[in-house]
Amino acid sequence: MGLVNYARRKSPWILHMDLGGCNGCTIETLALLTPKYDVERFGVLSKANPRHSDILILDGAVTKKIAPRVKRIYEQTPEPKAVMAVGACAITKGVFHDAYNICGPLDKIIPVDVYVPGCPPKPEAIIDGLIKTLEIWRKKK
Repeated sequence: MGLVNYARRKSPWILHMDLGGCNGCTIETLALLTPKYDVERFGVLSKANPRHSDILILDGAVTKKIAPRVKRIYEQTPEPKAVMAVGACAITKGVFHDAYNICGPLDKIIPVDVYVPGCPPKPEAIIDGLIKTLEIWRKKK
């Protein structure tokens, strides 16, 4: 099992999920996978299954419909795991603070390790947040 943990530590897998909103943060987060920013140089790979992921990158306002799914995805992600909230909507509800269908900031639904503020944050800020998240995740191992 030691070899598996070593390999996982060197190549964390991420799951990106948009919770709702304008998709500005999603566009900036997906820019990280392009050759210009290339987060794969840190060993990061994007996966679509929470059971195969180590780090959750969540952006957008948490809607009432998505909140139970976010909890389930968080529970399905194996330990150790880390969560990164991207954008003003995930952190404080942003421009949707008075919307009837928004149930709250992300940290009221699941525990959050790193916050990346902005509306939308620049890819460089998201990379900085990802590096901090990687450090937290590696300490949890």
